[in-house]
Order: sequence, then C-alpha cells, then structure tokens
Amino acid sequence: MGKNKKNQLSDNDRNELKAKILDFYNNANNIPYNYKQVSAAVGADSPIRRAEVITILDELDTDGVLVETSPGKYKATSRNTVAEGIFVHRPGSRCYVELPGEEEKPIHVTENNSMHALNGDRVRVHICARRKGQEAEAEVVDIIDRADHTYVGTLRVDKSFAYLDVTGKALDADIYIPKDKLKKGKNGDKAVVRIVDWPLNSKNPVGEVVDILGPTGENNAEIHAILAEYGLPYKYPENVVKAANKISDDLTEEEFTRRRDFRDITTFTIDPADAKDFDDALSINRLDNGHWQVGVHIADVTHYVTPGSIIDREGKERATSVYLVDRTIPMLPERLSNFICSLRPDETKLTYSCIIEMDDQAKIYNTDICRTVIRSNRRFTYEEAQEIIETGSGDFAEEILTLDRLAKILRKERFENGSVDFDRREVRFDIDDSGRPLRVYFKESKDANKLIEEFMLLANKKVAERIGIAQPGKKAKAFVYRVHDMPNTDKLSDLATLARNFGHSLKTSGNSREVNRSLNSLLKQIKGHGEENLLSMLAIRSMAKAIYSTENIGHYGLAFDHYTHFTSPIRRYPDMMVHRLLTRYLSGGRSASVDKLEEDCKHSSDMEQLAASAERASIKYKQVEYMSERLGKVFQGIISGVTEWGLYVELDDNMCEGLVPIRDLAGDYYEFDEKNYRLIGRSRNRIFQLGDRVTVQIARADLVKKQLDLALVDNDNPIGSHHIDDAPITYQSQNMSPQPSTGWGKKRNKGKKGKSGKKSSYRH
Repeated sequence: MGKNKKNQLSDNDRNELKAKILDFYNNANNIPYNYKQVSAAVGADSPIRRAEVITILDELDTDGVLVETSPGKYKATSRNTVAEGIFVHRPGSRCYVELPGEEEKPIHVTENNSMHALNGDRVRVHICARRKGQEAEAEVVDIIDRADHTYVGTLRVDKSFAYLDVTGKALDADIYIPKDKLKKGKNGDKAVVRIVDWPLNSKNPVGEVVDILGPTGENNAEIHAILAEYGLPYKYPENVVKAANKISDDLTEEEFTRRRDFRDITTFTIDPADAKDFDDALSINRLDNGHWQVGVHIADVTHYVTPGSIIDREGKERATSVYLVDRTIPMLPERLSNFICSLRPDETKLTYSCIIEMDDQAKIYNTDICRTVIRSNRRFTYEEAQEIIETGSGDFAEEILTLDRLAKILRKERFENGSVDFDRREVRFDIDDSGRPLRVYFKESKDANKLIEEFMLLANKKVAERIGIAQPGKKAKAFVYRVHDMPNTDKLSDLATLARNFGHSLKTSGNSREVNRSLNSLLKQIKGHGEENLLSMLAIRSMAKAIYSTENIGHYGLAFDHYTHFTSPIRRYPDMMVHRLLTRYLSGGRSASVDKLEEDCKHSSDMEQLAASAERASIKYKQVEYMSERLGKVFQGIISGVTEWGLYVELDDNMCEGLVPIRDLAGDYYEFDEKNYRLIGRSRNRIFQLGDRVTVQIARADLVKKQLDLALVDNDNPIGSHHIDDAPITYQSQNMSPQPSTGWGKKRNKGKKGKSGKKSSYRH
C-alpha cells in the first residue's frame, strides 16, 4: 500500500477522497458549493485533507467534470460524470470501460488512470469532458468488485523472492509471490496463481499459488496449463465422481413399458476409432408399406441426471466436453459418459429418439419423437463403415448401404436448398506415451462421416420444427435453438469484389438460399485453380459463429429455418436442455422461462468458444513442438494472414501457422495494403498477398508462446510473389468498401508483435 508522506495523502486515500467528492456533486442537484462546504460533506476534517480537496476541485474543473460558477464555487456539469461499468484490459492494447446500455460506447482509460484495474473488474469511473477533436476518456476512481484473476505461467524461485513469469500471457507484469504462498512450488514449475493485491504504487501485483501443474515442458503440465489459461477445468471434483458412481445402471421392465421398444430392430453406432462415449446410434428397418423407418437414437442422459443435482450443476458449468490433441475432458463423469449412457454394443440402453419414415427417394412421410429402449448390434468405426460403403460387403452391409444412399439424397437436397458446402480438414497427431507428436496427419470427411452427419442434422432439424412450429392460433413455446446469423456483409462484398478480379461472380443480395447457392457455385468453380486458397479462405472468414439462443433466427449456413442440438447430450449441455424441454412439452407442460433459458444459452455459447480456443491452442502447441525438431527444414505453404508486422504462412504438410516477420523481408521496404490483404515493396513493387504460395524455412519454435517463426526461401524471387507491373490481377482500392475490422488483413496491436490471429471456425 502507498505510504503517507508528510503533508501528503497516500494514493489510496486521495482516490477515496476524490470518489466521495464526485458522489457528492452528482447528488448535489446542480447547486454550487465551495471547498469548505465540500470538505465538511466528505469528512475532510484536517488541514492536509482540506488542501487536497482544493486541488481535486481544481483538477475536476480542468477536466470539465465541474464548472466554477463564481470564485471558489463549483457545480457539476450537466453530464453525469460518474458511472459504473466493466473494465476491459488486454495486454499491448488500449484499456477501456464498458458502460451499461447498448447506446454507450466503451470509453478509453489510460494505464495511469486505471488504479491497476484488470479485465472483468467492475469499476466506478469519472468521465472527463470530451475535448475538441479528442475521444472521451475516463478515470477509475474505485474498483467495486474484483473479478477472479488467475494466471498460468512459470515459477521463478530465488533465495529471497519468487514470481510468476507470465510471458506471452494476458498480463503485462509478472506476479510477485510471497515465499509462504508458493504451495511447495519449485523453480521452473508450471503454476496457476491468483492475484490477491496490487498496491497503487507498485508496478507488479502480488499473488498466491492456487495449483502446481508440474515441470514446464512436461506434457500433462502443458496441456493442463492450456485448460487453465482459458478458465476450463482440468480435473474432476471428487464429490461429483462419487455421486456418479452411486448411480445405478439397473433397468426395469416397468421403465421399458413407458418407452417404444427397438431392441429387436437392427441398430448400430458409427464413431471414431478411439471414441468411448457413443451418444448416437442408427436403426433401420423396412415397413409393411415399403417405406424405411430410420431411428436416430440418442443417449437418454436426462433420465439419469436430475435438474439441480451436483452432477447437473457441474455439467451446466462446464457446458461442453473439451477435445484436446491427446485427451478428452468430459462434461459428465466417466461412469455416465463412457458406461451407463454410452450406447455400447450388446447392452440394453435408454434413448431419446427421432423416428423418421421415408421412401426410397428419402421423401419424409412421418416423424415421431419419443423415449425408447435399444440394444446396439454392432459398434463400427468410421473406417470400418467406409470400407463397407466402398466394397459393398461386410456386417450389416445392406443397412449401411441403404442409409448411405438415403443420406446422399438428403445431402444433395440440402445443398440445393442453399446449405453452404465447406470442405474442411482437421489436424490429428500420432503421439507417443510421453505426449511427443510423432506424426501429423489430416482427418478428411468421407461418406461414412457424412452419413452420420446427415441423419444427425435431420434429427436436430425435426426436433426444432416439432417445438418451433406452433399449431394455428397458438404461440411457439420457449426453446433452445442453434442459430447462425447472416455473414458479415462487408466481408461478403469484399469477397465478391475479389472474385470478380478472377472472373467469377458472387451474389451478395437476395434471400439466404440464393446467396448460398451462389457461394457454393463459386467454391465449386475455384476447385483446383490458383485462386482457390485465397477465395475459399475469405469465404470461410465471412461466416458468423453459430450460437445457442431462444430467439430463432434460423441457421444460415445450413439453410434451415429451425435447428437445434439434440444429438449429443453426453458432451453438450444444450442438448440436455433440449431433452428436458421435449419431455416437458410432449407431456403437455407449460412454456419454460425464456430469460432463464437465454442465460443458460449464452453461458453454453461462451463455454463452447473457450473450449474451441483451448482445442486450437493444444493443436498449435503440438504443431510447434513437432516443428521444433525440424529447425532449418524447408516447407511449402500458403500465406494465411497479412499484417503490418509480417506474413502468416500455413504449412501444407501440417497446417501449422508461422510468422515471417516483415523485418526479414530483405531487399525492399514493404508497406501494408490492408484493403487488398497484401504487402507491397516500395521500391521494387513486389507483392505478397493472402492466398499466395510460398516456400519457407523453419527459423525458430517458441513453445511458451506457441509461436513459429519462418524465413522465406529465395527471398529475391519468392514463390508466389508477383510484381505490380506484371501481376495478372490488379485491384482498384477506391472500389473497395471500407473494412474497419475484416479479420483478413490483421491489424497490429500497438506495442505487440507476432500476435497470432487464427481463422474463425465454422461449426454446425
């Protein structure tokens, strides 16, 4: 804490006095007061404090917060100068406070006026009058409520002091730790530390160790550190595990009588080879009328997990399972996710099902949503199912081939109706027992994957329609939807402009189905052409993120008017919410509270994004670890990002993204052309553009920052670069629409270099 000096208040005392003065004037009904009256009102009863009142009044007058109406008398300006909001602090960027109300824009706060507020803190600020030609600024005068600030880093322990090195983390200063708060942590350990104090006169916060993760560089420690960085749990509470272990897996005939019985119908699961949580199964049989009855059977998790129970509360908080490169962090305890609820072969299981009647052309005649009991005949891996599709022979070949044929019809119709067709590859690793990556490969979606995807999409759609389409004269009941907004119009327009330069057209107006058909046509046209990388990359980045909401705006990417998540309750909490709402409404229950559902939807969407970020971070870590053993080797890649500090290049072999710093682009001075996503040499007019192919060498691998530095090979004549004079494509900047924040050309955060900007994900 700040120390009192002779004739001077401490920083804390002065800030407290200033806050009292601001509160006094904001409740003064526009009446002017002199310093004596103010001093009496705020309890400034000593000469030192009264002298400070005079100084503060003068400062507030200079800042435009108060106005001097007559010599020595001040009143508040008409604007409310004191407000409460949430402080936003990201290292290397400007700090600001978010005020309540959508009409209020965030107000800038300088570091000197922040009182060491941290990201997420609720603060009281006083707002300075806006000076001509300058943006409004605010000063933090009180930290009302501290957020829980925990950070992950490496312990540095010496004889006389200890601190947490947070290099590359979301804090600009290391955290000092008293020796008695180390929890036996040793020098070099990865640790989670909570900030407990940050004196105003100190450059560094003070913290205490919450958990020791293990030695830096050890696989478990690093993976747990990634989870902790995103605020995700890396271990399961013992009391929740104990509660799950007490759940009985006994099933009774009485329970079976309340359900439709599918135990005698051919049923199987198709999942990844390493999966244990089988939450969906398919059944198929021929009806007497010649139609097919396809059952999409989903683990009935909510039969075992009751609302408000300790397991339910933990599942709701987690909201999703987290899939990292070498492990799954389950939403539910393993007894439920891998045993009781998992639809394992030759075991009777309780399910929630969407039963669909269709003919040989996949025309749907009837849909029923009900609770069922099944007994899976076979567990297939995707590879096994794919072999049956390709060869036409194997266990249950007739059933799998029929489902594959029907799925292909459904898929074709979906794309004809405007669903966007993005061809996505996923990075996978072969990892040894110590966690070291031995091989990087890509998982590509084949017919077996698409078979499962198509019937899951269909079930999700039918469930959403059942609740979302109300009977005539009635209002639809509150429900959980999976929604996907329209693309960013600026990005879509820019994509269309760039596509025209390559001789392609893209429709950007009209209904979503028309736009999506045009987008699919573009993606098909550019397949295998030189511009494929650039345009397909920009098309993906134009898409919004799908979220959960009670407000049904439809799913743009799928071109569905109604869509939800019903098919994965073992790993997604919104699916459990949907199951419970179905049970409530199918039995005639009243509509649930929209506000409570929306709150849970927002939490689930937020947790999904955190889980996706952690997944990407774990992939990035393993990619950099893999490349750290290949320093100096040469790879082919594509420019995936263009910034004023350099080029991001994604390597073909493993999709690892690294930075070619602009300082290493020898032979010219390069300028950033943000509108056209390129760097241009000032003297020689050489261009490096988003989507260009280049050859690079691995220069440095930083595992702490998960960052790879690259060097261009043959910089005087790099592959993929063009010269303005002979470039086959030219761009007229004046014809480009403004792009304040496109995400394609990456802007620099002042004072920071090498900050990665990963491509946005697209998920159903």
